Amino acid sequence: MQMNGAQALLESLKIENVELVFGYPGGAVLDLYDAVYKSKFPHILTRHEQGAVHAADGYARATGKVGVCFATSGPGATNLITGIATANMDSIPLVCFTGQVTNPLIGKDSFQEADIVGITTPITKHNYLVKKVDELPRVIKEAFFIARTGRPGPVVIDIAKDVFTAMLDFDYPKEVQLRGYRGDFTGNVQQVDDVVEALTKSKRPLFFIGGGVTLSNQTALIRDIVNCTGIPVVSSLMGLGCVPAKDIGFLGMVGMHGTYAANMAVQKCDLLIGIGVRFDDRVTGKVDAFAPKAKIVHFEVDKAEINKNIFADYPVIGDLRWSLPIFKEKLQAAPVDYKKRFEDWQVQVVDMNERNPLCYKTNAQYIMPQQLIDTVSELVDDNTIVVTDVGQHQMWAAQYFNSRNPRQFLTSGGLGTMGYGLPAALGAKLGQPQKKVVLFTGDGSIMMNCQEMATAADNDIDVKVVLLHNHVLGMVSQWQRMFYGKRYSQTLLSGKTDFVKLAEAMGMKACRIEKPVELHSALQEALNAEGPMLIDVMLPGNEDVLPMVAPGAQLDNMVLGGVEE
Repeated sequence: MQMNGAQALLESLKIENVELVFGYPGGAVLDLYDAVYKSKFPHILTRHEQGAVHAADGYARATGKVGVCFATSGPGATNLITGIATANMDSIPLVCFTGQVTNPLIGKDSFQEADIVGITTPITKHNYLVKKVDELPRVIKEAFFIARTGRPGPVVIDIAKDVFTAMLDFDYPKEVQLRGYRGDFTGNVQQVDDVVEALTKSKRPLFFIGGGVTLSNQTALIRDIVNCTGIPVVSSLMGLGCVPAKDIGFLGMVGMHGTYAANMAVQKCDLLIGIGVRFDDRVTGKVDAFAPKAKIVHFEVDKAEINKNIFADYPVIGDLRWSLPIFKEKLQAAPVDYKKRFEDWQVQVVDMNERNPLCYKTNAQYIMPQQLIDTVSELVDDNTIVVTDVGQHQMWAAQYFNSRNPRQFLTSGGLGTMGYGLPAALGAKLGQPQKKVVLFTGDGSIMMNCQEMATAADNDIDVKVVLLHNHVLGMVSQWQRMFYGKRYSQTLLSGKTDFVKLAEAMGMKACRIEKPVELHSALQEALNAEGPMLIDVMLPGNEDVLPMVAPGAQLDNMVLGGVEE
């Protein structure tokens, strides 16, 4: 079928079952946007390219599908960089299409030219520069295959402007043939046998669950394995929701702001079974004092992660969709009553968790941030998707929101991107329109992409923005309070911005909550209101996120804040 490059791109997206794209037009992609107009292809105009890529990211995390965004050349493409890096760090599947100047102008410092392939090489799983229209269908097929298989990640396709108008006989490939990359990540069954053997000798095993479990859609299998073995569980930030927060054997998040029981269990266990985790620095603290009594098991699809941060005594390299079913089968076949074997250990760590829970002091004058998260958690149903920005509110949400399901807690983990939350929440809602979406953000983070409130209003995207308004850049000021002698350099916000008026000016409804006595009822009313809404909640500015492990300290050296050491 004869068509031009722009039409071929959209036809390829249809074949890949892309339901929606996010983007922002510009000169190099005018022909693409003309094709969007003519074909009525579903598209959301964000108010900034960074908003488009974060929205595609939120869509991908909420649905498990590949997120897609468009941007023009030069500044349009470079405005995607932060969002691409965010997705890359958290292994989120994206395909980002960028326009490039025409073929004759490439490499000549032309107007709005930037080497986006060179710029994004370190922060993508792969990228392409398409200069010939006949290559376009193959490249798009490969890009989606690469983005979604194995360890997912972002792929950038940079397309010369004249490719969009060039004609081709469109034929979308049925298969992908890539030298050195097959997308088949089966491993060695003997590695799984070694883990089962190690488990039969263990007395204090501990599961450490990460984002890879969510990305591979293996949550149900993990829950089966946990239930049949009785082994306690801790989670990374990205793994929250894989095991329900209220399950008796779930000890909470591990690491810098992890629970007392989670961190102590890591330090006391004799076999730490990491599944879909990276063992990053926020989890491990002092590396040579991490899990000092334990042998380490590492189930991981990306062999580059094996031994990168923590030495794995028992590596299991392969897709979790391959390894975990085999692991479960072998556990069930083993002549061992795992629940009985590990009963005393589970009782020990559960008792530790009950004696040293997360806690905070309430105040008759001020709404406490933990109290706010707690109240939202109580008011929303099990299917609500929670999105966060980055900072203190992110950690309070991780600690106090009871995540019940996978793809329920969406946050920028690896890169820690302020400004991620609002556009990601829009993408999540558009991907899961039947679910309530609540964003927790701070008065620092919200300003970084506040323009997307206009996107929410203009498209009537029903997200509830819960603004933890404490007049400080919270996490940075906490570090200044703890480690820099209370020298609050450039972290105190004057508070002159009226966020209620700002939201209303962009077309969103908004309200403000200031008193503890009105918190429950006002939140309930706001969360149940129709349409997008900002809820500005006034909080004290000197509250710390606790527990906390200082950077470089070992996990059992915690500042606890009101619980027994």
